[in-house]
Amino acid sequence: MGSITVNKASEHGIRSLSRKLLELLDDKNGALYQDNVAKFGIPEEYVRKAFSEDVLLEAAGSGKATFYLALENKCKILGFAQVNVVDSETAELDRIVVFPEYTRQGLGTKLLTRTVEDAKHRGTKAIVVNAGQEELHARRFYEKNGFELVKEASLDAPWGKIALVTYRLRLG
Repeated sequence: MGSITVNKASEHGIRSLSRKLLELLDDKNGALYQDNVAKFGIPEEYVRKAFSEDVLLEAAGSGKATFYLALENKCKILGFAQVNVVDSETAELDRIVVFPEYTRQGLGTKLLTRTVEDAKHRGTKAIVVNAGQEELHARRFYEKNGFELVKEASLDAPWGKIALVTYRLRLG
């Protein structure tokens, strides 16, 4: 692997990210589809809309969401993180996704580190993140990185119940 950087996504970067995500969702047996659609029973059209260029650009343009891209040699997207502003003191780490062929190489940690650094710089006091109750790998990742379990709950989504856990990382 070449030089890895994590940068805030530009409009061009968000457009490229959307294309990559939608392409990966075409592989129904692939890890991205299995981990983000099949595992939770989420309708594919819902996920496709959520990862569409228009929706991602609108989120970024609203000022409420920031996207970070893990890039190889400043051009190849290996993964991303999305952070949403909850209020003046809290941010939500909406998702960290490392594309399947690049997992287990520290990219999730690099993405998390950058999001935490930026949140501290903005004066954010805490970052919250939700994970599926059965997503043991994600749960271990957040716990290893200092997040504390604060809540377990079932969420009524349009496609059924989802068992979630919420973690919080206190900053500064």
